[in-house]
Amino acid sequence: MSRSARPARSVVVAASAAAGTLLLAACSPTTTVMPYAPSDGARVNLTDTVRGLNLLVVSAAEGEPGTILGALANDSAETVEFELAPEGAAPLTVSVPAGETVYLGGGFPEGEGLEALIDEVAAIPGGDLETTLSGAGAQEEFPMPVFDGTLPEYADLVPEAVVGS
Repeated sequence: MSRSARPARSVVVAASAAAGTLLLAACSPTTTVMPYAPSDGARVNLTDTVRGLNLLVVSAAEGEPGTILGALANDSAETVEFELAPEGAAPLTVSVPAGETVYLGGGFPEGEGLEALIDEVAAIPGGDLETTLSGAGAQEEFPMPVFDGTLPEYADLVPEAVVGS
């Protein structure tokens, strides 16, 4: 009586396919555990405990004033002095106590937040404004998105141009 090689061949093919799938899965990162900004703004991690969240600027046009929105979070044990320096504008300095979050722009949560205006936005709406965030001995350069009042959620946050400046 002779044995057929077909069942053994099927097992080898199935095992090879399973091994190949496992090998390929091991090579790709699990994207659900990677930090990301699930919003319009940029996330900037200065350290494991000090970061900028959802940072963006709202302006009528390039060269006009802008409102910075977002938050600065400090989960460390000491007060942190953040400096947010958008290209072409005076830097903003914000002190954030240990374990606190300071919201920028007055809209997060509703009615709360530090007014964060810059004198001039050096990028067009729809573009990115090169910005540096520093604090806790760390510094990161990042592109901060620029929005105008086209979207209803930002329409009331566009600062008016200063006449005569």
